[in-house]
Amino acid sequence: MAKIVQSTARAVVAYVVDPVARFLLRIGVSPDAVTIAGTVGVLFGSYLGAQGHLFWATVIVTACALTDVLDGTMARIRGGSSKFGALLDSSMDRIADGAVFGAVAYYLATEGNPYGGVVAALISLVFGQVVSYVKARAQSLGLNADVGIAERLERLLIVGAGGLLGAAGLAWGLPAALWVLAVLSVITAFQRLLHARRTEPKAPAE
Repeated sequence: MAKIVQSTARAVVAYVVDPVARFLLRIGVSPDAVTIAGTVGVLFGSYLGAQGHLFWATVIVTACALTDVLDGTMARIRGGSSKFGALLDSSMDRIADGAVFGAVAYYLATEGNPYGGVVAALISLVFGQVVSYVKARAQSLGLNADVGIAERLERLLIVGAGGLLGAAGLAWGLPAALWVLAVLSVITAFQRLLHARRTEPKAPAE
């Protein structure tokens, strides 16, 4: 799944995101400003989702989440991301993810927790954070954990699909998407842990 989405993302970058990124840089907009603006948009969309406006919440969150690709492209064109820019991007991603899944859990709780969707949302939230943490911690230790069937973009696409199903009046749509996501997030976390373990250098023989 990750490879398919990544290939699609590369095509989007080539034909859509690159020109937008170059234009924003030309008029003086920084990658960090795009990162913050995208997070603010996700927070607003999440608020709408918590209030039950699933269609518009999905549209806004998806559009703003794409700024994660845009700011990275801007940084690449400008010559690479700064250390602070990378830290800011990761921090804003965690805030945005928390807002999205917190809003979904709140909305489903107000609807009577159909199909155990609140539990699935909380599992997705927790293991989504673990997935990101394992990769970052592994890199800091000199290990490689850059694998997984459900990375951040995939997770957002799945919950977005569930939001659209819910907006179409299918009560099972959002909980079903969250349960799929919960399972994939758990698998991805353990995939990364196992891959990191395999990449640890062997201790020299005595």
